[in-house]
Amino acid sequence: MFAKLKAMWENPTFRFIFWTITYFLILLVLIYLYGYSGINNSKFIYNEF
Repeated sequence: MFAKLKAMWENPTFRFIFWTITYFLILLVLIYLYGYSGINNSKFIYNEF
């Protein structure tokens, strides 16, 4: 089984697709966390004075 996985990993097309999906998922998680943090919902501090 490990020989089959190693053979797949040595394929440049498979590695490109794997890293593309990995970075895309990381980007989605970061966008989700940024939207969830509520940064856009806060008011400018000097508007309250």
